Amino acid sequence: MSAPTAPAIGGTGESGDITVHRCTVTVVRRGGWSWGPDPHGLVRRVVDSLPELLADHFAERLAADGPDVEITEPLIVTVGPGRNGTLHQATNGGPPVEVHFAPAPMVEIHADAPDAEADTDAMSLEDSFAAPPEPWTAPGAAALFAELAERGELDALLALLPDESVRAYLPALLGADDTTAARLLAELVGRALAAGPAEALPEPLRTAVAGSDAAGLPRALAAYVASADPEEAVRLARTLTDPPGSPAQEPPAIAVAPQPLAPGATAMAPRTTGDVRVWSALPFLLAGPLARIGYLDAIGPALAGLELAEDAPLFAVALAYKVLGSTARGWRRTERDTEAAAAFAGLHPPVAEEHLTAFARQARPALPVLDGVLALSVCRGHDPADPLLITGADDALLLVDAQGMFPIAWAADAAGLLPYWQACGRPTVLLCDGPLPPGTLRDLASAGVPFLTGVRPLRGDPATRLPWRTPLWAATGTTPDPRSAAELPTHAERFAAMVTALVTERRAVPLAPDGGLEHTVTLAAALGLSTVAWTLWRDRETPDPLLALHRFADLEATVRFEPAAVRVRVPMGRRHADLLRGGLLADVPDVVWLGGRTLTFSAG
Repeated sequence: MSAPTAPAIGGTGESGDITVHRCTVTVVRRGGWSWGPDPHGLVRRVVDSLPELLADHFAERLAADGPDVEITEPLIVTVGPGRNGTLHQATNGGPPVEVHFAPAPMVEIHADAPDAEADTDAMSLEDSFAAPPEPWTAPGAAALFAELAERGELDALLALLPDESVRAYLPALLGADDTTAARLLAELVGRALAAGPAEALPEPLRTAVAGSDAAGLPRALAAYVASADPEEAVRLARTLTDPPGSPAQEPPAIAVAPQPLAPGATAMAPRTTGDVRVWSALPFLLAGPLARIGYLDAIGPALAGLELAEDAPLFAVALAYKVLGSTARGWRRTERDTEAAAAFAGLHPPVAEEHLTAFARQARPALPVLDGVLALSVCRGHDPADPLLITGADDALLLVDAQGMFPIAWAADAAGLLPYWQACGRPTVLLCDGPLPPGTLRDLASAGVPFLTGVRPLRGDPATRLPWRTPLWAATGTTPDPRSAAELPTHAERFAAMVTALVTERRAVPLAPDGGLEHTVTLAAALGLSTVAWTLWRDRETPDPLLALHRFADLEATVRFEPAAVRVRVPMGRRHADLLRGGLLADVPDVVWLGGRTLTFSAG
């Protein structure tokens, strides 16, 4: 909203006055969809406050003796809102008034309205005059592990990580956070001691841990890390838990020049300005729920620890593909899907499948870290009275929370899911129909897991048939909960539908040689969808991630890229109102794949 150009504001040309020969006022509204009852009055208040703002800013020059000063360069004055929407300066406790030179043929005053939600209306001319943002760098891996240690979750996360991931982060932590580096090394040494005698440890490590019990390993190795050469410590870490000649002990491969991309493929081209229309805003709606649990903040450090922070947009592309259209023949995508995924990642389309495949391979050690952050968050909120669900899908086992279908983890076998079951309070487990690996029931029963299943057990499985109206088996020696038995068919049906929609029909990285990145973005997308459904509809119907997937899949949006923000404008209506009321349109700051820019939402 702009005020008419004024020939002069304030002053008579006498000493101590300021004469402005040309002025344009632009009011930029952030948040909501209304300008209030008196839009033009808002502009008048801004214009009326201008003389005082300029006088205060140039007070020192006006008070000094000397000749008149003529400023020929244009000025931009940025004014923030005060309490109750009144304009203020820095002395009123809000952001300072900024006055700076800019190559623009006018004076422009930006005044933010008092709305709490951060959005920008299309009438803003701010983009043309915004100062370039300061360079943003993703935090390192040390910051992530230090935060986990502060929350008391570092040991739990390390217990979930494979050896490959623990070794991969050790070089990034040595020198940056020796305390956490020593904890990682202690985890590797502890696993090696559990697998064999202490004499099998390399000599420097055997000497360092001599006489230490399991609780004293981190302390003993902290002294070793403080005095050891970092390269030597990394070399010794590579020898742990792996036999000689294993890939972990091989020296790093010599870097080779990248192969030419396929015809029509392009390198990643980031977007910094301009608007783009996308057919689905659903990928953008995942950012808020993932930011709430700390998952979004973990992506940058997890990738930075492997020197892959600049490839974070590729993670975003894969995540977006999980909630966009189905892939035809397992790998073909529509043009509108590739455009929406690229916009979500802050890139120009198309994003080559070769880039996604290479990223899936390079980021493999980082993926268990992200999976662990997500799993610990869901396990913290699980009620032990509610059951967990397990099914076989994509050559692995998938574990979810039955209430809300919140995903927890993937694992190759049942033994890999036991730490998550324990973290959830050892609840009843319902095994749903799916390709379960042989020995699944035996592994669960041997760990004392109380399970129920409608899947016919194999000969020798420790399961007892129940006198139920439908075929149903329980772990031998356990007393099943009748409520869980009654709910099993409904849970199994919902679980199967979710797996079909997010695992079978939508492939994020169809050309990847393994399913690591595929599984990671499936967990993240399912958690985002489940959170949206739980937030909006848990009081009136059974929340399910597919509700969010189907109801918001065709919610169009206009995405505006600015140097400091990416603004998503969705149509006004019932869906926007529900999202706004549920707090799902709040700003998401420091989005790593957007170069640290803030993701904001508005309606229009």
